[in-house]
Amino acid sequence: MKPNIFDIATKELHQDAFITWLLQYSDKQYEIVDPLLNKCGREFITKLIQTKIPDFEEEINTVVADRQWDNIDVRAKINNKYLIIIEDKTVSSFHSNQLERYQKSATIWCVENDYLEPICIYLKTGNDSKRNLKKVMDKGYTVFQRQDFLAILTKYQKCSNDIFIDFYNRLKRLEKINNQFEQKEIGDWDGNDWQGFFQFLEREIHLVNWHYVNNPAGGFWNAIVNWKQWGNYPAYVQIEEGKLCFKVSTHPEDIEFSSERKRSAVRNDLHQLIMKQAEKENLVEIETPRKFGNGNYMTVAIVKRHNWLGKKESTIDPKDVVNNIKKYRKFLDRVIQTSPKEYEKTETTGEIAQGHQVIH
Repeated sequence: MKPNIFDIATKELHQDAFITWLLQYSDKQYEIVDPLLNKCGREFITKLIQTKIPDFEEEINTVVADRQWDNIDVRAKINNKYLIIIEDKTVSSFHSNQLERYQKSATIWCVENDYLEPICIYLKTGNDSKRNLKKVMDKGYTVFQRQDFLAILTKYQKCSNDIFIDFYNRLKRLEKINNQFEQKEIGDWDGNDWQGFFQFLEREIHLVNWHYVNNPAGGFWNAIVNWKQWGNYPAYVQIEEGKLCFKVSTHPEDIEFSSERKRSAVRNDLHQLIMKQAEKENLVEIETPRKFGNGNYMTVAIVKRHNWLGKKESTIDPKDVVNNIKKYRKFLDRVIQTSPKEYEKTETTGEIAQGHQVIH
């Protein structure tokens, strides 16, 4: 395989440059220079505009595209009538109120220049959870994912331009490695496999969220399977790459935590309830953690990787894995339902679906 410039230039700025370059090539004056590249760019623009105006079928004549206008990654003015702004992401996600700010700037510009309302695009060539993507759409953006981009580029794969070929091959390879977890031995999984696996789980069962946790120990990918109220405390099942963990939150954003009650007492109570129920149901694979923590999010019991996902030298059986996760999710429900009266539901201050992301 020959060297690929986008395997070397992997930052978002380089992807911004490719997108801007493709948009610039969409102007009608470049049709004679590279007909396939010009046609690809015009189809790309058409698809983006159709996210806002479904019946759009105008011919693309003039395109003026640039980068970093008012901190917006990519901006394109089409036919002196339409404005497209693109927030371009590879691995990272949106932060603070950047999407709202960009949309406001674009809207003001459109009013001042007699353009239609801006077409706001969130283009992501990496992976993101459904929960995060829904947040983007709630802010008035259309999500344009790697698979959407590939669907267009694949039609023009015979294009002879080296820049186009390198970007297309890079994107195609990212898609391939994202979907190879079913063929790889579990012990060889890396971050790409966990992302692909979590996307698979989102299609099969409901996940609250999944994302990367960056911590001093080196970080890991995790998925939050459910979020249940155990008295005043959220209890949940979380997949931390290898381990399946039963956890409890005492985070101030989730509960009104009383200083009179120690976190360790909450942790120990749920641990004892889980272990008692596991013994009752003969679920011997549910174990005590090697070490207890005392933070906002605490693991109270675990199931080791080989007991729910598979042995390291094997490949996964998707059906069995989904059934295992459902089993432990229902198990936690039973633990909560059989808890003593002192843990009956009381008022809470927030839920994960509306608040922050659990990261531990």
